[in-house]
Amino acid sequence: MRIDKFLKVSRLIKRRTIAKEVCDAGKVRVNGKVVKAGHEVSVGDRIDIQWGSRALNIEVLEVRENVAAKDAATLYREV
Repeated sequence: MRIDKFLKVSRLIKRRTIAKEVCDAGKVRVNGKVVKAGHEVSVGDRIDIQWGSRALNIEVLEVRENVAAKDAATLYREV
């Protein structure tokens, strides 16, 4: 799954267009490397996001195309 879609599906960023902008601005790293919005993520990847005043460090636990809002946090864990 693309990183921008994962960020939206997991509810870390509310809209995919915003997730794409954040990725393309170089504020998202996967396993220590700056990535663009089209980068594919998989289980076990570590994602670091610098967005506004927020800094998130998460590990991908599951990749699903759709998930209910109440279950979105089960896709990742904070590191």
